[in-house]
Amino acid sequence: MKILVAIGSVASIGFGVWHFFVPQVWNWYSYIDASATELVLAVRAINVFFSLSLVLFGLMNLLLAYGRSVDRYSLLVVLGATCVLWMARVVMQIAYPQGSMNPTLQYGMLLSFVLVLGCYAAALVLVWLDKSAG
Repeated sequence: MKILVAIGSVASIGFGVWHFFVPQVWNWYSYIDASATELVLAVRAINVFFSLSLVLFGLMNLLLAYGRSVDRYSLLVVLGATCVLWMARVVMQIAYPQGSMNPTLQYGMLLSFVLVLGCYAAALVLVWLDKSAG
């Protein structure tokens, strides 16, 4: 269970850190009218919130999975919430795919999102089934 959480968490943290730089790398703001300053601020705020959330969820899962005195309920709640978030990302990638200009990118993103979800979901099931933990 711990190794699954570690893999999912490292990937989540990596995606979160990467997303702090996405607006500059992909030149997001060039697609927005320069006079739409409120829209630029909103996109920036949403991206920072999203990026920070991925990093924090990854860190919380790591701390809970590897902590010394963590109760099973807390681990189930955080893993469950993380699974819901990653499931939403998988569904969004299927319904409204990003990277569609390059099939390798589009399906590579989908595969990576499914793998992260799979790690967290498998860990959630293992914790759920282990009644002796916490």
